[in-house]
Amino acid sequence: MARARPEDFLELVELSKGGRLKVYIGSAAGVGKTYRMLHEAHGLKERGVDVVLGFIETHGRAETAVLIDGLEVVPRRRIEYRGVSVEEMDVEAVLARRPQVAIVDEVAHTNAPGSPHRKRYEDIEAILGAGINVICAFNVQHLESLNDLIERVTDVKVRETVPDTFLKKADQVVNLDLSVEDLLDRLKSGKIYAADKVPRALENFFTPEKLRSLRELALREVAESVERAPTLPTGTPKARHVSGRVMVCMSSFSPRAAAMLRRGSRFAGRLNTDWFVVYVETPAESPDRIDSAAQRHLLENIEKAKEMGAEVVRLKGRDPVVALLDFARSHNVAYIMIGRSHRPRWKRMVGDFVSRMVEEAEGFDLYVVSTEEEDDSEP
Repeated sequence: MARARPEDFLELVELSKGGRLKVYIGSAAGVGKTYRMLHEAHGLKERGVDVVLGFIETHGRAETAVLIDGLEVVPRRRIEYRGVSVEEMDVEAVLARRPQVAIVDEVAHTNAPGSPHRKRYEDIEAILGAGINVICAFNVQHLESLNDLIERVTDVKVRETVPDTFLKKADQVVNLDLSVEDLLDRLKSGKIYAADKVPRALENFFTPEKLRSLRELALREVAESVERAPTLPTGTPKARHVSGRVMVCMSSFSPRAAAMLRRGSRFAGRLNTDWFVVYVETPAESPDRIDSAAQRHLLENIEKAKEMGAEVVRLKGRDPVVALLDFARSHNVAYIMIGRSHRPRWKRMVGDFVSRMVEEAEGFDLYVVSTEEEDDSEP
């Protein structure tokens, strides 16, 4: 992918009245995200831009650390947590300093208790909201909608994620592409991790097969981000194509709801359209009758759906199929996603939800999704 020049982002900064966001995405640790951000910071400073380092993590890499020299660093905030002093980005200090551009690393990071926000991406959103431009970075495996796919590809469950809505806010997304061979050479030469950690990395995350998969995901994600970019570099609004909306049907206590939401988010993103997450509250699931565990599970999934950028709709009705299809017809829905029933075949009776949706959803593209063996192709 073509190398971004500091002046590319500077053009956006000069056009903007609010904070602009630039995101560097990498396929894995060591591709050079922090190194490139620091290079860009120097380039912006040379052009007279007031730029500061809000939070930079060098991971002990000498070639990266040397680039901090000559740049203003906002002191970190120290928080005592369980007898340990933890350093976090000082959001209030960045806001008080009010630079034109703040450089922020490790977007998926979870802040220590006592911080103004739970996640660092929320820190960045606060900075953007104050009209300060941000350049930041994270690896593709931290993108929320890819969580299940990443686990299958790498056998690693990524705990810290960034919602897709954050990436969709970016004015520029740049992929730092490095061949698998070059990345492995960097690892073996000690440029990514300390020597004692290299053998384990080679056996786990840094296998050629996993790195190729991650590289393909990063390249594709950036290509899709370009398609749905909110503005052109000239500042001219880009017309948004809305084909037909996506509706994800959510039950009150599906153990696979999170996977369904990720599938819906990615599908809507590919179509560059809006999406709904719709739940039908039947009389048996009224607040005074629903099981407390199911209620808690439902609320958690509603929050997750909102975080992913869905419009969550809670309907009331005796018949979920009728309520869902009435809503879909009145809200320009073209694609309906439902989860496959995992009950034994002998337990499925006439009138089963999935069977009725297949029969009655005339005029819609209906996708019956298996979330146990999901792939990342479009439904």
